Amino acid sequence: MLRQITHKTSITKESHEQQLTMMSQFAEQLIHGRTHVSPKRLGSPGPNLAQKEQILLAANAAPDHGRMVPWRFVEIGESSRALLGEVFYQCLLERDTDATSTQLQEARDKAFRGPLLLLAIANYQDSNIQISKQEKLISLGCAIQNILLSANALAFGSGLSSGKALQSHRIRILFELSSEEEPICFITIGTVLKEKLGRARPSLADYFSIF
Repeated sequence: MLRQITHKTSITKESHEQQLTMMSQFAEQLIHGRTHVSPKRLGSPGPNLAQKEQILLAANAAPDHGRMVPWRFVEIGESSRALLGEVFYQCLLERDTDATSTQLQEARDKAFRGPLLLLAIANYQDSNIQISKQEKLISLGCAIQNILLSANALAFGSGLSSGKALQSHRIRILFELSSEEEPICFITIGTVLKEKLGRARPSLADYFSIF
């Protein structure tokens, strides 16, 4: 009887170790397999309602000193894409009065790329003076990375984009940003329509040292 119990325990331990190995391999593939995909190469289908919720809830796992949630995300729905496109159009016209009709149309078209478009917003409100602006921005960065990894786990491509229009007063008005909020980047998520070779990534020696 004792031999049987020992044998079962051994199998359980071996199974647990195999499970940990599989989880570790999956995590490695998930992290290192994620690449930036241009919004131009992201199309339908996008995440369904349940998948979108799963992707957004991944942000909850980001480090958040003081549990302040110093960030928020806004989805630009289909009915609002034209409003964002008009902002891109007007911002380019303000920066470059000689912009061609083609350039202006391209600026407007950027708002219609990708089935899921989010705006990541940092909130620097000083409800706790011990938590710096830098910490809050790092927390947002981690939340963004979690969103990207969650999208990758669901086999969607994703990419970040910014641009000069992002820091314009028109964007602030459109998204009703407070004086303590800052738009950081757009996140586009969808199905990869065209694969592209990824760039070479830095080696460990490029960014790690021992002091």
